[in-house]
Amino acid sequence: MFEFLRRLRRPPPIPDPLWRDARDAVPWARALDAAREARLRELVARFLHEKAISPIGELALDPRQRCMLAMLCCLPLLEFGAEGLRGWSQLIVYPDAFRVNRSHTDAAGVLHEWQDELIGEAWEAGPMILSWADVLADCEQPRAGFCVAAHEMAHKLDALDGLLDGTPALPRPWQREWAREFQQAYDDFCAQVDAGHDTAIDPYAAEAPEEFFAVATEYHFSDPELLQAQMPAVAAQLRRFYGSSPFA
Repeated sequence: MFEFLRRLRRPPPIPDPLWRDARDAVPWARALDAAREARLRELVARFLHEKAISPIGELALDPRQRCMLAMLCCLPLLEFGAEGLRGWSQLIVYPDAFRVNRSHTDAAGVLHEWQDELIGEAWEAGPMILSWADVLADCEQPRAGFCVAAHEMAHKLDALDGLLDGTPALPRPWQREWAREFQQAYDDFCAQVDAGHDTAIDPYAAEAPEEFFAVATEYHFSDPELLQAQMPAVAAQLRRFYGSSPFA
């Protein structure tokens, strides 16, 4: 467990019936041993106490569903701890995939505008956004290689040191080791994608170093055996950072 940078007050505990109902709906939480489940429960209580969970449109979230969302967001914090919640205050939840407007001015000064359809997003200094339909789909197929909440939480952890670059805040020697191992794996993976090879890992991981880290995080939680087979050095770093996958 990493040392906290500040002393944190203990939030109100989650009632037993609510915890059991939410845990039964989240396969990763059900797979934890008793000690890690207790740690997750404390993190979830803090999340629910500190974060506003804001459903969009006609979506309504009951206490069980809010607890499920908090569980999924806190799974990547089992080793890092509550300090991983620092720097943001709101989880926005859309009923389904959502559209965002993008713009880019190229070298010739021409403005390009388009729309992206997303299932999750994490602002460096703002809210985290999830699609509820995709959260439920992840829970229905927890070993399919996807976990949008873990993906976006990886971005939040990555941004804690002020730089979204695929390397989270770590002690300096470990940070250098992490950067070396991830850069080598990322370069190798990008070469495969650029050559048109079919990859067992989602090719979206080649978009940028920060997406490589976030996609690898999804596989750590949802298909650790595949990650170990394809990228053993990355898998080892993520086991050290997140602890063993609940499905390991």
